[in-house]
This record gives sequence, structure tokens and C-alpha cells, in this order.
Amino acid sequence: MGDMANNSVGYSGIKYAMKDSNHGDFGITLEELRDLMELRAADALQKIQECYGDVYGICARLKTSPNEGLSGNPADIERRAAVFGKNFIPPKKPKTFLQLVWEALQDVTLIILEIAAIVSLGLSFYRPPGGNEALCGTVPVGEEEEEGETGWIEGAAILLSVVCVVLVTAFNDWSKEKQFRGLQNRIEQEQKFTVIRGGQTIQIPIADIIVGDIAQVKYGDLLPADGVLIQGNDLKIDESSLTGESDLVKKTLDRDPMLLSGTHVMEGSGRMVVTAVGINSQTGIIFTLLGAGGDDEEEKKEKEKKEKKTKAQDGAAMEMQPLKSEDGGDGDEKKRNNMPKKEKSVLQGKLTKLAVQIGKAGLLMSAVTVIILVLYFVIDTFWVQKRPWLAECTPIYIQYFVKFFIIGVTVLVVAVPEGLPLAVTISLAYSVKKMMKDNNLVRHLDACETMGNATAICSDKTGTLTMNRMTVVQAYINEKHYKKIPEPEAIPEKTLSYLVTGISVNSAYTTKILPPEKEGGLPRHVGNKTECALLGMVLDLKRDYQAVRNEIPEETLYKVYTFNSVRKSMSTVLKNSDGSFRIFSKGASEIVLKKCFKILSANGEIKVFRPRDRDDIVKTVIEPMASEGLRTICLAFRDFPAGEPEPEWDNENDIVTGLTCIAVVGIEDPVRPEVPDAIRKCQRAGITVRMVTGDNINTARAISLKCGILHPGEDFLCLEGKEFNRRIRNEKGEIEQERIDKLWPKLRVLARSSPTDKHTLVKGIIDSTVAEQRQVVAVTGDGTNDGPALKKADVGFAMGIAGTDVAKEASDIILTDDNFSSIVKAVMWGRNVYDSISKFLQFQLTVNVVAVIVAFTGACITQDSPLKAVQMLWVNLIMDTLASLALATEPPTESLLLRKPYGRNKPLISRTMMKNILGHAFYQLVVVFTLLFAGEKIFDIDSGRNAPLHAPPSEHYTIVFNTFVMMQLFNEINARKIHGERNVFEGIFNNAIFCTIVLGTFIVQIVIVQFGGKPFSCSELTIEQWLWSVFLGMGTLLWGQLISTVPTSQLKFLKEAGHGTQKEEIPEEELAEDVEEIDHAERELRRGQILWFRGLNRIQTQIRVVNAFRSSLYEGLEKPESRSSIHNFMTHPEFRIEEDSETHIPLIDDTDAEDDAPTKRNSTPLPPSPNKNNNAVDSGIHLTTDLNKSATSSSPGSPLHSLETSL
Repeated sequence: MGDMANNSVGYSGIKYAMKDSNHGDFGITLEELRDLMELRAADALQKIQECYGDVYGICARLKTSPNEGLSGNPADIERRAAVFGKNFIPPKKPKTFLQLVWEALQDVTLIILEIAAIVSLGLSFYRPPGGNEALCGTVPVGEEEEEGETGWIEGAAILLSVVCVVLVTAFNDWSKEKQFRGLQNRIEQEQKFTVIRGGQTIQIPIADIIVGDIAQVKYGDLLPADGVLIQGNDLKIDESSLTGESDLVKKTLDRDPMLLSGTHVMEGSGRMVVTAVGINSQTGIIFTLLGAGGDDEEEKKEKEKKEKKTKAQDGAAMEMQPLKSEDGGDGDEKKRNNMPKKEKSVLQGKLTKLAVQIGKAGLLMSAVTVIILVLYFVIDTFWVQKRPWLAECTPIYIQYFVKFFIIGVTVLVVAVPEGLPLAVTISLAYSVKKMMKDNNLVRHLDACETMGNATAICSDKTGTLTMNRMTVVQAYINEKHYKKIPEPEAIPEKTLSYLVTGISVNSAYTTKILPPEKEGGLPRHVGNKTECALLGMVLDLKRDYQAVRNEIPEETLYKVYTFNSVRKSMSTVLKNSDGSFRIFSKGASEIVLKKCFKILSANGEIKVFRPRDRDDIVKTVIEPMASEGLRTICLAFRDFPAGEPEPEWDNENDIVTGLTCIAVVGIEDPVRPEVPDAIRKCQRAGITVRMVTGDNINTARAISLKCGILHPGEDFLCLEGKEFNRRIRNEKGEIEQERIDKLWPKLRVLARSSPTDKHTLVKGIIDSTVAEQRQVVAVTGDGTNDGPALKKADVGFAMGIAGTDVAKEASDIILTDDNFSSIVKAVMWGRNVYDSISKFLQFQLTVNVVAVIVAFTGACITQDSPLKAVQMLWVNLIMDTLASLALATEPPTESLLLRKPYGRNKPLISRTMMKNILGHAFYQLVVVFTLLFAGEKIFDIDSGRNAPLHAPPSEHYTIVFNTFVMMQLFNEINARKIHGERNVFEGIFNNAIFCTIVLGTFIVQIVIVQFGGKPFSCSELTIEQWLWSVFLGMGTLLWGQLISTVPTSQLKFLKEAGHGTQKEEIPEEELAEDVEEIDHAERELRRGQILWFRGLNRIQTQIRVVNAFRSSLYEGLEKPESRSSIHNFMTHPEFRIEEDSETHIPLIDDTDAEDDAPTKRNSTPLPPSPNKNNNAVDSGIHLTTDLNKSATSSSPGSPLHSLETSL
């Protein structure tokens, strides 16, 4: 590393004149660079040495300066983009509108209707030859002339309504696709990367990175392009996404300088020269092989090839083989084939099940209707009237049968709630769009709905609960405790120089304090906030850290031990001109003080520092600072004299010890002003907030009191990570669920915790069976090491500003303002989604019940459905598509936060809703049947019953239809409240969509009745008849008030509906026989009614739509087609090669692949859970097997691994 530093000095002065580079070509071609990047480790080094000398040779040929970067001249940048390509992978083309129309047409119900309509059309044009039509009975004479002209109308009208339905469906899909792409692009534009251009460190969008850029890589980055390392400090990279090897790969100039796109930086920092971008980078190459996410089969083959190739080149990789299943790739292959069976979210599971049940009932009703009609006709014609079956009458009889068939199909259409999936999608899509405004960027659609059920939030402290604007407010220097930053004159010159140099050098050089953007604003903090606080202290001491850094540039640092969650400290080694070394160290005060054996005394001299003195400092300085909520940092140094042999630098424990303490500083990070209120709201809404932080326990306790997580006088627990681990492990050091269960209900603050502790806590709470409901846990995280906890949680929130790419990749929602109060907004939206869908259900099921019963009884008693096929389709349109729009877009209100979470087992349809549904259905049926059987007397008009086949529409039936629709319209207003509230109009004008739809439907209804004529089987009505229809419609509002007076508790007979699938309902052998099978809808069908259910395909089609949307948002960033930047691409599940030789069996209630942690295989097996809270969809939000191996999952070096090996 030392000699490398010397090289860099030679080159640092070189500035390439851009004039001659404009026409002069680069000294290296795209092909050469591609070949170079294909190589690994030793082969690559050899190639670089043979062809280019070293990295600087590559820089020279790429006409870039290793220290100053590119000039940033636009012409030069364009030229590079032209020669070496842009950092962009073209996405797969979206489906065209026509393809979507074709998909919508695949719907079975629609196909049946189309066939029926075509048959009906054909028959209406068919004139039977001569013959005496009277013989055929039931066609009264006098109708024939008109019949010829108008017989075709019904068929045509049905076809037209089918076209409408198809276009609406297709348009919905198309706009969702479009919306999703917009979201996708937005996420991509927000990703930036740090490069050096013209000597300045700047952040540019990932797509703007070009070959020749000098990029700065640091802990937590996801590399956006391929490159060669120029300088690195302790750089370790997780390449599992490319090679499948879970070991971290150490990158150094003399062993392996190749950095590949799509890999994660797990430790350290460094600079690289970009050598390949876009489709020429390693990720891009795989991508092109896939034909931008082409056929899955190809994908697998290519992946196998790629794997073998990397293995062949990387000797080490071969020994790692046993990590996978015995025969290399096959285990993954099997797993991957089963990947698409993705768990549905809780809501999805409940809905699918409900829809299937309703659909079955509808199918039964429609079949019975058809059978009764046909039998009645046959018996009446051939038995009662004793008519012979005449050949020339056949077409007429067929026409009757077709009519009956059409009636049957319409009953089915009305019964099947195909608006359900639509409502979910609209509701979720609408929420997601609105949540963007509330600083929630939702990556997985169903996270939004899960948040509504959250019962616990485990939040970070820094940046989420606090402002993340750190300032040093107290210091202990030269044995004196200053309550505010001292004047520089008060500190001996020697101490001051140690302090200033130590802070300036021993921090990331990317961390800076910049002048404020506006006059009078606060200075801007760039980079690590704790380091910014220390640099701010240097400025307060009237010294300039930049001057020190210019004197000691980053290249000359001899060795850097970067900060990570295990060390909790950072150290930098400097080599002095006389050959001696000095190391500066900073970190958590109690950790660094333990390694200090000396201290700077009052006059700046070094004196011995005994354990007794250390305890004094802890009591008198550190604890008082911490109790005021300050974060304490200790700064120290150590000298290695020149004469001694050079220390063994890799042996960190021997180096960072025997330190001399320079100072202890207290850093304040004020609580965000809106947080206490947000936490109060959470607690009122039945959500427990827990704080998990790396800070000292006193600091954590002080901050949690300020936030309101703890209140004085309560007996809640605050634990340190060590104590927490001691309490949850048994003698053998294994984690026991019973022990966690004793702890978590009381635990509120976990301090000095490692990422592993965070994961253990989250997993413990989720797996716990103590509470009557399974806990739904949300977690916030920003660091790379939070990945496992974010993946494990039901909803993972990553920080948009402070979060690393790895954390964002593992999360479900990104908080764009890093603020805790945005989480409360997410809870509100989540509950709102749930309520919107319940409102829609309440409305839809009332219409379903009424329409089906009316059509069924009408058909049986009068041989003709009172509501004609076309009218049914219109009713279906208002109650499904339009109502789902109107009710799914209700904005959330604060009152949603006044109730406890529903929990995972709460049925969709509560008893109150059931009361409303049945009550309103009763009213509507009474009205409709009264009109149907006594309407002609009341209104003094001709009866419309027993009309002949092609009779003109009657006023009687038109009144029935009109009143029916009016009742639905007014009931839509009733449906706005589901908890039995009285005021159904409350806030109705806040929802413009709702008002528009109700008005619009009303106007269209007037048009249909007054001008619809034959196609809609309507005849014009008088004003008086209209007023009666509207009056009877408004009756539903009054009736609603009556219903809400009846207390639900009295109605014991009401059942709830729409539970999730309970585990007990699934036969054992089914679980065993097809382990990966999780789709609840399919399980429902499995039991022999598959053929039966085909008619219900309508639902499935709609669900497919939803899934298409969900899977896109959902695998959101994991689906190659939807990617346009490499950046998001490597986390695609197909590319995560399993690191675990066990085939993981996600039983229904099993949570997730990371359960390899000791809990699962406890030496004392836990009793099987008494399944109180088991919606088979329990793990709704854990993606199955492959996905949750987060990149950080369990590499032997990682904290999780140590936890597993403890088995």
C-alpha cells in the first residue's frame, strides 16, 4: 500500500489537455475493457501488468486523472458515451393497449356472453321457411313484423356492453402499467453516486456515470458500474449477487482490484476508475444474454453458464462449492422453478377466498336459474299444451333457450364480484400515489396495507427520531469538563494539534461542511453526520480541517480501519517522514477508553491512565453527558517509534490498544419537533414504539423520555445489547423463544445493540405466540447491516436520505424525509386501504344479494328476468368498476388512528357490516318485489310480466329497473361508513371522485331510461314515475338510520365473513405433497371443483391484473423487465444464488428463510403454536425463499453467521 501511495504522487500533477483528446482516440478499446473485466483476481492483475503497467496506465489510456477525475467538459462526456456506451440498460417493452385488450377478452364469463350474443344475433336474422308459426305456440301473432326489425338489438347490445367492459379493464391495466413505470423511473432518478470531476467531489445520477469517471466507493454502496480500484481502505465486497459466494471478497491493489457492478460494499472505502457501464458491465452482459429479461429458461441456462465461468476463473470458488446443494446449481434450479408462487398479502388472501365463495354461490344460482327456465318452458309447451316438436319451429325454440342461457349468464355476471380485485388495486395504487406526497415511497404495494395492521414499530434513533444534525456541545479535554466548546486559547497548543489532526485525518475525506445554500442558513453537512459534528468542532476552535487534509492527502494514509458495527470505532495510520507511525482512533467512548492506557494531562503532557481513573471519567463525565441525551465519542492516538520493526497491521487488536486519550466529546442530536406528537398518536392507535439504537444506554434513555417512548414512573425495560443477549440465551448460548417472550412485551429501549440484536428482536416478536394476535412489526433502518432486520420485518422502512443502497434494496417503503412522523402517515393510509375495501364490499354484496335473488325468483315465477341482460351489465358496471373507484379513493382521516389495529385474523366483513348488508338487501327486495308483482296496480300501467319473446319494453319493468338503480346510488352513500356511524355524509365533499361518480351515474341512468329504448329494454317514464323511483331510492338512507339503531350485539346469529385461510382447514397431506404451494385461491379449488370454477375465471383475470401490477411494484425493483438501471437489477431473485444447502420448506406459517437462526432448531423444541393467529397468509410480507436471502444474509464474516455457528 505504501508504494502505491508513491505512484499516485507522480501522476497527480498530470492534467490531460482536452483539446487533443477530442479528435485523438482513447488508447484502449471497448473490447479490451470488456475482456479485462471478464477476468478475476490474479488473472486480471497479470493482464493489467502485461498490457497497461498498472491502474494508472489504464487511467492514462482513458485520458482521466486518478485524482482530479474527468474535466466534466460536455463534449468529452458525450464522446465517451458514444464510444463506451451509457450507464443504462434498456427496459423491456411494456404491453401495448391491444395486447391488454386481448388479455381482457380471455375472460370466460365474457366469452360465454359473446357466444350467447352471437347465437342470439344469428337466430334473430333467421326466418323459418313459411310454415304456420302459430303451431310453435307462445309467439303471439301481431308481433312478427316488428320482431324482424328489432330482434337483433339485444344481441348487439350485449356485444356492445362486452366491448365496454373489455375497454375499461384494458384501460385500467394500461394506466397502472404507466403509473408503475413512472414510479420506477422516479426511484431510478433518485439514485445518485459520488464521482470526482474537475477535482470536485460531486453526486451525479447513476445513469450519468461514464467510462473514465473516478468514482468514490464507500460502505453501503451498491456499485453502479464496473471499475478497477485506484486506492482502497480495508475494502470488502459482497459479490454473492454475481458469484453466489457468500464470503466477503477483500479488494486490494496487489491481490484483486476488480470491482463489479451490482455488488455490495460491506466495509471500507476507496476510489475506482470506471471501465464499463450499462450493457457492457458484468450485470449488463448477463442482462443482454437474457434479452433484457427474456425467457425464464434462457435466463437459467445463461445463469448456469455464468456461474460455471466465474467458478472456473476463481479457484477459491471451487472449494466453496459445498455451500450449495450437492450438485452445484440444481438446488437453486428447483427452488427457482417454484419462485412465482409468491405469498399473497393478508388482504389478498382474505379477498381471494371471499371472491371464490361468492363466485361458487353465483355459479350455483345461475345454473339453477337456467335449469328451471328450460324445464318450465319444455313442460309448459310440450306437456301442458301438448304440442309436437316441429322441425320448422326448432329455431324459435332455440331462440328461447338462448334467451334463458343469457339470463343465466347475467345472473352469474352479477353474482361474481369481479370489482373486488379492481377495488384493491385502485385503492392501493391511489394510496401509493398519495403516499408519495407524504414522503413514503412504496416499493412493494402490499406493504401499504400491512402497515394498517402494524402493532409494533422498532425505530432507529439517529435521523429518524432525531434531526440527524449533530453538534458538539460539551467536551472533556486536558482533565477539564467544558459545558460548551472552549476558546482555542484555553487548550495547550500540543493538545490542539493532536485534536485537529486526529479529527481531520481520521474521518472520511468525503465528509465536509459546506457554506449554507441561502444567506443566514445553517452550514450544510455532507457525509457522515457524527464526523460533521467533529469537523464543526474544529471550525469552532478556529482551525481549518481542509488545510490539514491538503497537507496529508487521502492517498498518503498508510492504513485505514474503517468504522463498522462490530468495531464501533475508526482508526487511521499515518507514516511520518522519519519512518515512525502514528495512529488516530475515534469511537464509542466506553469502547475506546477501555483501550486507553495514557491520557493528556492538564498541561498537555502524557500521563498514565489507570482503570480507576477510567471509572472516574465514566462516572463524572460520560454518564452525566449521556443522561442529557448526548452521544459520547472518545478521541485517542498512539505512536509507534521509528526504530522498532513494523507492526503486523492486519492484527488489529494489537494495533488499536495502548492508546493515549486526547478528549471525550458530547454530541447533541436534537429530537425532531414533530416526533413526540407522532409517537403519542401511535400509542393511542395501539402501536408500541420501541427504540433500537447503537448509542449508550443513558443517552438512549434520555432521548426516549424526550420523545415520549418512555414516561417517568412506568416499569418498562431499557436494556443494553449484551444484557438482552444474556437474558434470551440458554446455557448453551442458544436463543430461546420463551425467553424472548418474557422480555419483549416490556422492552421499550434497546441500546448499544448490534444489527444481529435488532434482527433477533424483530424475529422474536414476529414468531411470538404470547399475545392473542400475531404481532405485525415495522422496522426502520439505514445501514447496510440493517438489511436482515428490514427483510425480516413485516414492513421495512429505509431512510431515503441517510440510508445505504443495501438498506433501500431490503426495504418495502422508503421514507424520503427520514422522518418518524411519515411512518404515522403510512399507518393511516394502510388502515384506510383496509376500510376502503370493506366499504366497497359492503356496497357490492348488498347489490349482489339483491340482483341475484331478483333475477332468480323473477325468472322462476315470470319466466323472464325482470332485469334484462344489458341492464344487468350496466348495474354490474356501476356497482363494480365505478363503485370501486368511488369508495376506494376515500381520503384517510385522523379518526383512523383512534382505534386499535385490526390484526391479521380480523374478518373483512364484520358483524356490523353483515347487519348493514342484510338489512339493506331486505329493504331493496321488499321494494323490488312489491313493484314487480303490484307495480301495474300502483302506477296504473300495463303489466310487464309474461311478455312474449320480442315484446317491446314495458313501463312496468322500466320502473323496476330504475328504482333498483336509484336504491344502489343512495346505498353507495350509506356504504361510506362501516363502523355503524350515523352521519354518512361526513366529509363527502372532500372526495371529489365520489361526488363525480354518483352524479355521473345518475345522469347516465336518466339517459338510459329516457333514450335507451329497445337496446336497454327501457321505455320513457313520466316525471311522477321518476320522482317515485328517486323517493324509494332515498328510502335507503332513512332505512340505514333505522338499521344503525339496532345494536349489533343483539344479533347473535350474524356471522362474520372473509377470514383468511386458517391452517386447520388445509388437509395435512396437501401441505406435504406440494410444499411450495401457497396460493390460497388454488388451494380452495383443489378440492375437485376445478372445472366448476372455470366460470369464475373472471375473478382470476382481475386478480391477474392486480398481480401484474403488484408483481411489478412488488418485485418492484426486483423484476428485470422493469429495470432500466443496472443498479436495481442485481437484486432480482433469479440472481441470488442460494447460500444454503438445506432446501427450505416454507410451511404455511413458517416465516422466512432467515429462520435458520437458532430459534428454529432449538435443543428444546418449542411447542407447536396453538395457532391462534394463523392466517395461512401469516408471512404475507415475507417474500419466499430466494428473496429474503438478503445480500447480507449470512456470510461467514457477518454477525448473523456467528449467530448461526453458535449452533
